[in-house]
Amino acid sequence: MAKTPLDDMPPRGIGSCTLEEIDLGALTSISPYAGAQIDAPFKAAHGMAWPAPNRATGKAGARAIWFGRDVSLLAGPKPDPKLAEYAALTDQSDAWTAVALSGDRVEDVLARLVPLDLSVAQFKRGHTARSQIQHMNASVTRIGTDRFLLMVFRSMAGTLLHDLERAMASVASRG
Repeated sequence: MAKTPLDDMPPRGIGSCTLEEIDLGALTSISPYAGAQIDAPFKAAHGMAWPAPNRATGKAGARAIWFGRDVSLLAGPKPDPKLAEYAALTDQSDAWTAVALSGDRVEDVLARLVPLDLSVAQFKRGHTARSQIQHMNASVTRIGTDRFLLMVFRSMAGTLLHDLERAMASVASRG
């Protein structure tokens, strides 16, 4: 029987923050071929813009996340097969753990774990970065005023949960 990385964990609230496992649907790495112009075909196929560096486009259920130099991750729908004419398409669905962290002190929680300025003044909705969460390679995307999408390798799911819960408890204990 297939299981999610966090075994269908119910949402967990500590203090003013809530952590929940997110099913992003299909995850596909899209790497355009040298010289390929993917912007228009991607928009025609999926109704959203190809993301600029450090940006995400779309919305819940169909999102494109910048995932590194010349790579984006399509989360939600399976890619239009016509895109294979412009880019290498690689299924990543079983490779990643995705969680949403939300709450009015979410930036304080992430400040303990992520070496980036994630304040809303610097890291607005739709901003994304490849960085670290503690010692884990991660993708961090702001998907709301007080909500972040966090992704790490599936093998790190338990460590992600542990580190986030400790940071949430630390912030909550300070009132």
